[in-house]
Amino acid sequence: MSVILQRVLEPEDLDRVRGELAALVWKPGKRTAGSTARAVKENLQADGGDARTVALERFVLEALRRHPVFESAARPARITRLLFSRYLPGMTYGPHTDDALMGAGEDRLRTDLAFTVFLADSNSYEGGELVVQSPLGEQAVKLEAGDAIVYPASSIHWVAEVKRGERVAAVGWIESFVADSAQREILFDLSMLRATLRHNAADAAALLTLDKSISNLLRMWAR
Repeated sequence: MSVILQRVLEPEDLDRVRGELAALVWKPGKRTAGSTARAVKENLQADGGDARTVALERFVLEALRRHPVFESAARPARITRLLFSRYLPGMTYGPHTDDALMGAGEDRLRTDLAFTVFLADSNSYEGGELVVQSPLGEQAVKLEAGDAIVYPASSIHWVAEVKRGERVAAVGWIESFVADSAQREILFDLSMLRATLRHNAADAAALLTLDKSISNLLRMWAR
């Protein structure tokens, strides 16, 4: 299940992020790819060792965590550091699947979900869609700046070649408390139903029963 998160970053947040990214050092993205993905990855990434990059990662991640739908969509237990990526004309990231495990030692995590926060205005570049394979076919995604998508890291996916302009995004991976995607989808549907019922001032007793059911499913499925 893929979920779109609108307005993760507000316009003033985007101005700050873009301004700070412009001052960073960019290096070939192949350095952070797995052995298979390295052969098809052609982009640039902000230097993760720069303290300014680390501070910017924290800023974007905090905005993602504040989004009202993110928790329900991902049930995040742990999240990797973010990678800020740039694609210039001719650059692409060919079909690949993400490593099942990332990191080392205590930082090692299982990649249940991946996410991309789009940072460039959609009309400022041509191409650069995130394409995700699913049982229903290929889903090509190109969101407005500040929006994000959360999608299965287990999928085959790629970034289409940029034809014009510059594609800039922040990407990361999530280990969920609920590893099973079908269980996460059930919890997500129930959480969205709860939000709708609350907005419509539904009966308090009915909402309490729904709260109980969601909590008990989490107790059963969370690991």
